[in-house]
Amino acid sequence: MKTKAKMMKAIVATGYGAPDVLKLQDVDKPQPKENEVLVKVYAASASTADGMIRTGKPYYARLILGIRKPKHPIQGTGFAGTVETVGKNVTTLKPGDRVFGETTFGFSTNAEYLTVPENGVILPMPENMSYAEGTTYCDGHLTSMNFLKEIAQIKPGQKVLINGASGSLGTAAVQIAKYFGAEVTGVSSTRNVGLVKSLGADHVIDYTKKDFTNVNETYDVVYDTIGKSSFSKSKNILTEKGQYVSPVLKFSLLLQMMRTSVFGKKKAKFAATGLRTDAELKSLINELLEIFKEGCLKTVIDRQYPLEKVAEAHTYIASGHKKGNVVIIVEQKN
Repeated sequence: MKTKAKMMKAIVATGYGAPDVLKLQDVDKPQPKENEVLVKVYAASASTADGMIRTGKPYYARLILGIRKPKHPIQGTGFAGTVETVGKNVTTLKPGDRVFGETTFGFSTNAEYLTVPENGVILPMPENMSYAEGTTYCDGHLTSMNFLKEIAQIKPGQKVLINGASGSLGTAAVQIAKYFGAEVTGVSSTRNVGLVKSLGADHVIDYTKKDFTNVNETYDVVYDTIGKSSFSKSKNILTEKGQYVSPVLKFSLLLQMMRTSVFGKKKAKFAATGLRTDAELKSLINELLEIFKEGCLKTVIDRQYPLEKVAEAHTYIASGHKKGNVVIIVEQKN
């Protein structure tokens, strides 16, 4: 019989499907290899992407995730916690260090412990950052940094429209775009107009009253964080060399990317942030930390759920009403 010290609590996906496939179970506690650290997890992220992974949709994603059931039954990618132990070859981290990061396709953060390679996406966390804040950085913050800085390559003075400006990607994007000197227009529902303005948006379009694709303005970048629009719908509000960028890959967007890469000056673009190298991701996160240290990047947290209620968190996210980020508190820690 395994001792309690060798076991841990984790949320396990028993298959693909609705949130009720997520079950709290006792599983083996991971042990770090020579080049890995064992992290005691205090907080983990919960995102729209997690819900898509839970359902195994779109179905072609199962070629990576697992055909009949998840290859990695413990879901979640963003984490924050402390280093518990380190492998014998680890030199840059030590027990007790406050850390945060991203496991990308390794998942496994909806648990009390996880292992991460020393050279993976794991970084020291600023003392004035909470664990709940830290775990969100590799979701909306990192994705929006990648899309705005690397893919759209926004420049000072450009006009940027952000669809879904009150979500996890959107709240980060408004602040990042402002930091880089853009004139920012956010799109949100009536109840979130004030939030989007408070984050620095120069203008806010209430989508319940106006279709942003029919406004009398043009934009250098349309960043559709929720994938509810399309290049074809947004084309008329793009400047001559404007870009429509979205982290939500649809077949139509793939076709638009292929066509606009050859024809026309207006472009449709997508890239999977999680497919960037660990070094590239860490570089982007370090830039985000500089923005945070300058007081120009605040994290909006809507709700926090204990580990045993991850299914409730997924249900809430799927409702489409969340503002900013949803966080899983694995263990309460300041």
